[in-house]
Amino acid sequence: MSGTVVHLHKNTDPPAGADTPTMLTVVPDSPSAPVVPLWVRSGRAIKTAITHETTRTGARTAARHTLYVVGGARIVARRTWDGRTAARYERMLRAAEAAGNHEAAAEWEERGQRYREARHRRRMELLHSPLDAAKGAAVSAGTGIGGLVLLGIAMAIATKDATEVVTPLMAVIKFINLMITIVQVVWGPALTIGPFLALLALWTVGSKQQAAPQWTLPANARSSEGEPITPSIVVKALRDLGVPALRNAIKEMGDAGASMLGPIRIAGCGVEVDVTLPSGVSTIEVQQRRRKLAENLTRHEHEVFITIPEAARTVRLWIADSGALDEPIGPSPLVTDDTMTADYAKGKAPWGQDLRGDAAALSLYQRHLLITGLSNQGKTVALRSLALWLALDKSVQFLMGDLKGVGDWAMFDGLATTLIQGPTDEHVIQVTEMVEGAVDEMNRRLMAPPGTVFPALIVLVDEAQVAFMCPLKDEDKRPYGGSKSNSRYFMAVRKIHNQGRAVNVLMWQGTQDPTDQNLPKLVREGAHTRASLALGTESQARMALGDKAVDGGAAPNLLRPGLDQGTLVVASSGIDIPKGQSSITVRTHYVDDDAAEAITDRAKAMRDGVTTLTVIERGEDRDPLADIATVVGDASRVLTQDVLKRLAALNADAYGAWSFIDLKRVLDGTGAEPYKSDGRMVVGRDRLARALANRDSDGSASTAE
Repeated sequence: MSGTVVHLHKNTDPPAGADTPTMLTVVPDSPSAPVVPLWVRSGRAIKTAITHETTRTGARTAARHTLYVVGGARIVARRTWDGRTAARYERMLRAAEAAGNHEAAAEWEERGQRYREARHRRRMELLHSPLDAAKGAAVSAGTGIGGLVLLGIAMAIATKDATEVVTPLMAVIKFINLMITIVQVVWGPALTIGPFLALLALWTVGSKQQAAPQWTLPANARSSEGEPITPSIVVKALRDLGVPALRNAIKEMGDAGASMLGPIRIAGCGVEVDVTLPSGVSTIEVQQRRRKLAENLTRHEHEVFITIPEAARTVRLWIADSGALDEPIGPSPLVTDDTMTADYAKGKAPWGQDLRGDAAALSLYQRHLLITGLSNQGKTVALRSLALWLALDKSVQFLMGDLKGVGDWAMFDGLATTLIQGPTDEHVIQVTEMVEGAVDEMNRRLMAPPGTVFPALIVLVDEAQVAFMCPLKDEDKRPYGGSKSNSRYFMAVRKIHNQGRAVNVLMWQGTQDPTDQNLPKLVREGAHTRASLALGTESQARMALGDKAVDGGAAPNLLRPGLDQGTLVVASSGIDIPKGQSSITVRTHYVDDDAAEAITDRAKAMRDGVTTLTVIERGEDRDPLADIATVVGDASRVLTQDVLKRLAALNADAYGAWSFIDLKRVLDGTGAEPYKSDGRMVVGRDRLARALANRDSDGSASTAE
């Protein structure tokens, strides 16, 4: 409207919802017309509109489809160039040379030379083709016209009309004129529509190849969850890893970068592929970029594992299916098969599954064991499942110390010879003396004649870091904890590590959050089987598994605390590890307390009965006859060697050095003397009971020396 005046000013009372108090007042030229205020949105509102998700989605869509055309043109141009030149042969030649395959390089060079020779022949033929074409056209035209005239003469003779001679020739001329007319009609629209059809063709090629930057793709296309692993995806992931030498080598190889890859094999809930790195690229450069490699493969970090096989300059990638590692692996065979038994010497404990989905079984024969990890990651359950399997071998004996004391090992009461449960310093003292008693038993076995076979004695301490950190000292000022040469627990463990396996006395320890203080170097390196759940740092991983395993790709510090419970990395000769690797990742079966009790009930039913000592008494006079009756318990008879071991566990100071002669000395003349049963010396429960009842009325008995 003419004469309208517009005032721009601030107002302190903007309407509700206005982003700014800026107002345009429109004053019309007619006095009777109302004054119209127009509220204007501020820059903040404009910014909000620009960053709104709908706006951003629209912008991405426009950019994506535009870049599809550009990418499609690039792909078509590349294909055309490859078809017209020897570029593909050059790329394959460089790839073969980079891989060191000289035979393939020579073959591609020969193919390229044959292609160039054929192309030269075609070009020389093109130089002579215009003249040959003109001659051919002239001959064809003369032949064609002559044929039409002859046809017209024949028609004229048949119809007796001389004008029919030119009828065939005129029909051809009219047909040519019709074609020219059709072309004239179609040519204009074709020139208009043709570019659009060409753009549509380029867009189709680009969209099929997803030839647009990642940021322009839809969210579902960008995430590519569950996308199959192909050679091109692996090569692109390696190319974008941020290693210049690797990127340049792949760039020179072109599309033949897949020549670095071995076969992609299905491996459990994922795939496995060996990558031979180009010269100048070390395996450690790839290992250190595990997270970036996983993201380039559209996987999470914990879904990609990098190990070093035997082949030089080679890394082995195991890539899980998206989300597969978050699925449970199923119950343990210990739970599902109530007829299962164990064989300490020849069998293997069903522990879980490896990443390929194959059963992971561990041999426990003459191997000291160490399991570590952060708190609440499944360490006790993993350790306990091994003990549950071994308990199904009735010849195996257990000495157990649980320095957590919350009942995780309570089901072994009546199965273990000794079971100490509790977190206090007093419990540490008792566990230390239990381990020292095992050392005495080991020394007794070492004195036996060569070739003597002894049953397995498993000395198991859970939460062993409590023992190593104990500050108490005994009456001789010797510390119970620590890692000095006079530290009682440390030295007892070291002695078992040094000589125990020769006589089947084995040390099993579970500890958390390893450091040099709570897990001394000499102790952790004395274990033959070392396993680790999730840890916080690489230095802890090296403490848990050793430098060789970590340098070979073991990375328990990359497991997810709380999410990868029960998943551990194992370094041991007792488990099947793929050739060339130094460790294996195992997802252990979960055996809950109820299932564990059912398994130990089966184990107890296989044995004559075990009296479990829950406290080790120290420093008082002993009644040997009464103690012998105590360790025999409810069993009708017990082998004399088992009686000696139980007495040593009851009180190492009093009975640790006892032999069969000492036992016989105490029982002679009591009516409870050892006797043979099935060819072996035993002590009978009923005879002991009668001997105790017939003792002197004052109940006196000689004390142990």
